[in-house]
Amino acid sequence: MPNSASAKKRLRQSIDRRAHNRTIKSTLRTQIRKVRAAILAGDVATSEQEFILATKKLDQAASKHVIHDNQASRLKSRLSASIKKIKTAKASA
Repeated sequence: MPNSASAKKRLRQSIDRRAHNRTIKSTLRTQIRKVRAAILAGDVATSEQEFILATKKLDQAASKHVIHDNQASRLKSRLSASIKKIKTAKASA
């Protein structure tokens, strides 16, 4: 337990920040899950719409340093590649 007043304040701040970051990460994971579900269903239109929202949330989380910039880029790239893959599969079929 913290003893000094400044340490107590830091503990309060870290608890608040942790709760805030957890909500951001939770909504981010939910949005990514929606994109992946649409991709698995083979629904190109829905996956593209959900991808736009996921991209926005990833960029916001990265700009606030909740996740690393490279992690956001990596996730966007992989989701985009998956969408592109089902698009070409639909076009060739």
